[in-house]
Amino acid sequence: MSIAQALQVSATGLSAQRLRMEVIASNLANADSTTGPGQAFRRQTVVMTPAPAGGQEFSLRRPAALSGSGSRTDLAGVAVTGIVADQSPLRRVYRPGDPLADAEGYVTKPNVDTVTEMVDMVAATRAYQANVTAMGAAKQMFQDTLRIARA
Repeated sequence: MSIAQALQVSATGLSAQRLRMEVIASNLANADSTTGPGQAFRRQTVVMTPAPAGGQEFSLRRPAALSGSGSRTDLAGVAVTGIVADQSPLRRVYRPGDPLADAEGYVTKPNVDTVTEMVDMVAATRAYQANVTAMGAAKQMFQDTLRIARA
């Protein structure tokens, strides 16, 4: 494993978590956005999968403890496969005088829960910090290797 491989695997995690935090910020910014009668902003989520290994991409050898039947032999970080709308039901609030109310007097509100978004943001921040720590450890090992080689 080279220093570049270790840094690039952590870089995929940093990039994915940054995007996740941006999507969470967008969800929070639109937590009260109603677009019309019966319509509202839908919460967005980031879908991540293991990055494909092989070819000219960087990869790390999978530890023996993680190898199982049908598993790939290399680890290559994470890939964002998409940003999808949460299909949970939208909230309906009874406000008969509101210009955005439907015929029954209900205003449709987004399915964004601020507590859930804040918990997700803390988790994304911790994952981002873990990747920064992994990059720092790889950098330190590389520096120690150079120091030993010069001695």
